[in-house]
Amino acid sequence: MKAIAFNGSARKDGNTAIMARWVFDEMEKEGIETELFQMKGKRINGCIACYKCFENQDQRCAVKKDDLNDCIEKMLAADAIILASPVYFSDVTPQIKALIDRAGMTAIANNAMLRRKLGASVVVARRGGASHTFASLNNFFFISQMIVPGSNYWNMGFGLEKGDVENDEEAQGTMRILGQNMAWLLKQIEK
Repeated sequence: MKAIAFNGSARKDGNTAIMARWVFDEMEKEGIETELFQMKGKRINGCIACYKCFENQDQRCAVKKDDLNDCIEKMLAADAIILASPVYFSDVTPQIKALIDRAGMTAIANNAMLRRKLGASVVVARRGGASHTFASLNNFFFISQMIVPGSNYWNMGFGLEKGDVENDEEAQGTMRILGQNMAWLLKQIEK
């Protein structure tokens, strides 16, 4: 079993990555392979609404001049997908939004190719906008017919500077319970 997390932060290894790793710590204890994909430095442009993915039906976006199809390959190879984003003006980062729009359209065009994979959101906010960002990420999972496990609170933490989230003990606990629930659910599905 494998889980992939897409860190949509413009900062590599910042608060968003820290929180995703807390989820992974619990999954790794249960023997689940994990991969953190840092989107910083990757180029993923927005959807151009060409609808070629409906014509081609090859589980790939027809626009091949950026890194999106590499992300789709990682999604297809994983049993669980985590989308992690800091809050930008009360919503997801442009990198995650482009990933959602294009991977989501490609998934729909290819017979809901992400259906029944696990999906979870991880959000970091300085102060506000976390709930809206959390909903934006979860909408990708819901429209893709994915299974979304919960935790003991919403999957969000608070911090601005790199490492600030380490002071949010509630966020750490929430991420760890999320990781435990994801691992448990993956094992139930595998049976």
